[in-house]
Amino acid sequence: MSHTYIIIDDNQDDVTKTQIIAERFRNLSFVASANSYDEGVNLILEHQPHLVFLEIDPSDKKSNLALSLINELYRYLSVVPKIIITTSKKDMAYEALKYEVVDYLLKPLDINDFRKAILKFDRAIKSDLPHMELKNPVATFEVLDETMTEAPETAEHDVELKSIPVSAEMPIVEQKQQSLIICIKSYGDYRYIDSNDVLYFEADNNSTDIHLNNGEMITAFKTLKHFETVLPQTQFLRIHNSYIINVDQVSRIHTGNTVCYIKNSTTKLPFSKSYKDNVDLIITRIAGGNYLEI
Repeated sequence: MSHTYIIIDDNQDDVTKTQIIAERFRNLSFVASANSYDEGVNLILEHQPHLVFLEIDPSDKKSNLALSLINELYRYLSVVPKIIITTSKKDMAYEALKYEVVDYLLKPLDINDFRKAILKFDRAIKSDLPHMELKNPVATFEVLDETMTEAPETAEHDVELKSIPVSAEMPIVEQKQQSLIICIKSYGDYRYIDSNDVLYFEADNNSTDIHLNNGEMITAFKTLKHFETVLPQTQFLRIHNSYIINVDQVSRIHTGNTVCYIKNSTTKLPFSKSYKDNVDLIITRIAGGNYLEI
């Protein structure tokens, strides 16, 4: 059985390089690639691959690629694909581990590190099997014992195939749309917030005030930059050095006065020129829904 995978990377050359290495493993089957956050999420929801290679520090910041993409998947999928991070930045490894990624690979990708990551992926998949309802409990899974150090088109080495019993079919996943639950943890106190109840995030030095639709404000001891990194950008976008807004809570945007209005309130938040692209994105997303313009 082949395990399907998707590559999400803003650099198309890196997509190709990752695919070339992955093709040397016969248990992996390429499905598609994406160069941006939204495109990547949509492809994953459409194909529901077993594995995703994900860049989290893109050169093209407009691609919005980040670890928050993983959070977004949990809103829709009961079984989220395994994730292998592929990036050039070393100092995000610890943060990535919090998202329970399979592995963290540094570019340029090394075949030995890649092989170890695929073995970890294989082990992670097998550890999930007892918890799945399987239509056919046993099949043959081919793992390529890869010893090549050259590109596949020039290498002339023999490979050995080993058979390992695993499931013949992955379970059909029923997609259920659910909101993200944000947990604010402080000294053993776990405060759970439904993302749909958040109006906006406001910077306060090294902490962030979270404003809710019931009028309550909760302080989290994380910077606004941290929230910008981890929040799903399909729901939350930064519009100012001091504000991240919930797109679903926007009732009005006045581009002349450079302000966004919050639903069911008199609150209006300024947006700055440096985040004008995000404001344009909000306008586009609202227009892309059930929309009538008069």
